[in-house]
Amino acid sequence: MSGLDPIALGVLVGRLRAICDEMGAVLIHSAHSPNIKERRDCSAALFTPAGELVMQAEHIPVHLGSMPDAVAAILLEEPAPGRSWILNDPFEGGTHLPDITLITPIFCGGVMAGFAATRAHHADVGGPTPGSMPADSRSLYEEGVVISPRLLSGIDELRGLTDEMRNPPQRLADLRAQWAANALGERRLQELIEREGAEEIATGTREILDYAERRTRARLGELRDGSWEARDVLEGGTRGADDIELHVKATISGSELELDFSRSSSQVEGNLNCPLSVTRSAAFFCVRVLLDPDAPPCAGANRPVAVKAPEGSVLNARQGAAVAGGNVETSSRVADLVFAALSEVCDGPAQGQGTMNNLTLAGLGEEWTYYETIGGGQGACREADGPSAIHVAMSNTLNTPTEALETELPLRVRELSIRRGSGGSGGHRGGDGIVRVLEALEPMTYSLITERRLHAPRGVEGGQDGAPGRNTVNEREVPSKARGELAAGDRLRIETPGGGGHGRA
Repeated sequence: MSGLDPIALGVLVGRLRAICDEMGAVLIHSAHSPNIKERRDCSAALFTPAGELVMQAEHIPVHLGSMPDAVAAILLEEPAPGRSWILNDPFEGGTHLPDITLITPIFCGGVMAGFAATRAHHADVGGPTPGSMPADSRSLYEEGVVISPRLLSGIDELRGLTDEMRNPPQRLADLRAQWAANALGERRLQELIEREGAEEIATGTREILDYAERRTRARLGELRDGSWEARDVLEGGTRGADDIELHVKATISGSELELDFSRSSSQVEGNLNCPLSVTRSAAFFCVRVLLDPDAPPCAGANRPVAVKAPEGSVLNARQGAAVAGGNVETSSRVADLVFAALSEVCDGPAQGQGTMNNLTLAGLGEEWTYYETIGGGQGACREADGPSAIHVAMSNTLNTPTEALETELPLRVRELSIRRGSGGSGGHRGGDGIVRVLEALEPMTYSLITERRLHAPRGVEGGQDGAPGRNTVNEREVPSKARGELAAGDRLRIETPGGGGHGRA
């Protein structure tokens, strides 16, 4: 297989992608929490021995673009068969604390062949707020248990990690599902190496990375050189609160692209800060979507892209900063920024809903916790209307089915519908958002981290803006970032934003 011809290269890409897809299937079907088994808030990937992402399943963009930093955090350790590492520290390659990463080195014939890695959003990882997604956290340690890269010599060691989390049996079951997925990835890669040969597979993975890099560079080379800028804001949470400024300068020079976020706001006291790995993840996602979405989804495609954000800024926060909302909301706004800046030279879409509409619920006795994100409208593009009721940009999850939600939790879904007319009009319409109304059947707490409640998703080239979102409890409006209690019979209503329109009607 040395010096792969195009057909052999395509076959190897397909084989590696199939391994990642099967890892994801094992994780989803083995998990216990609705967030993983129903919403599929998890990701799987394979890495080279040097820690480069060589293949991924088409799972969660914000997970996959940042996972290489998690693998990099354990490269100086001593890998051996039967060992794995676990982490969730956002400043050691994680995203936010509920996203726990499990990394397993793969050996074949006593030689290191790579890593299998999975990341999943757990329904709770401890801390003062059930669900570990507080709307008002001010430091990382208010958001849950921080796991710096830690060696696991066996699956039984996972038990000790879950003792500080709510519902330890469910946490342990989900971690065991990740362990099983990694074991599957290890076995499948070993089988591939035994069939084709270690040197041939090593050569093939290098060629996949180089091929993806060549495709990205070729596409950049087709675009004109220059610099383009875009700005946007994150909402302070309540009317009258200060918005958080974000800014990007995109510079194309030959076959390279620099995305410079240096003029963005400084780190904030709330939890909309991003570790640099999350900022990179959003930037890489946009570049892939706009330039060459069909290239192999690997680290090679990111080599021509440089991402700059000064330490201490909201997009490269310092160790210990609160980041629960940064991973979900700020990453979405970074995607909006990069799309806007590059749309000057690429045919970019209008803005989508620009939020994940994060909702966390928990029993007052903390005997159960539940987390979900809610879809909305996608922005229209030049050729088509935007899809309605879909997770946009950095999220790629499903909704929790009504039957599963009502069976497992003391909730009644009173409405789940398309928010008709919320997409912006234009030559092509933006997609419509969602209306989701949940009735509490017993007392519980809620936490909301949402965006685009005060600033609507923008249309482009004469298209109209999408409708901003709205949150209410018993028809009383609540801010975009809020926490409170629901009594039995109370109804929480979430209306998600529509996407912007494209072109004049």
